Amino acid sequence: MVNRHRGEISAVLDGAPRTLVLTLGALAELEAAFAADDLVALAERFGRGRLAAADMARVIGAGLRGAGAAISDDEVKAMRAEGGAAGFARIVSALITATFGGETREDAPRPSPPQGA
Repeated sequence: MVNRHRGEISAVLDGAPRTLVLTLGALAELEAAFAADDLVALAERFGRGRLAAADMARVIGAGLRGAGAAISDDEVKAMRAEGGAAGFARIVSALITATFGGETREDAPRPSPPQGA
């Protein structure tokens, strides 16, 4: 079971549930891969919402390795996600949101029921 307080998410890749988390080591790996000077620059890059397929493979690979999987980015590139490219984009978005903050649908505040109803 994933721990959202630690920034973990769950995703189904190649039909199997996987845990992903961007640990400090995984973030350092991504800083180097994206030539980002620091975490702020990395977050700003992700915040632009424009990632190539290879970028998504790097982020997912770093998240899998952060959770303890021994997997290469090339192995990630060969994986399948439900929904194809859009499914991979959702995984990356959930992982970035879990790491850097922000609301996801399940985290978003729910409206209160009407008073006296």
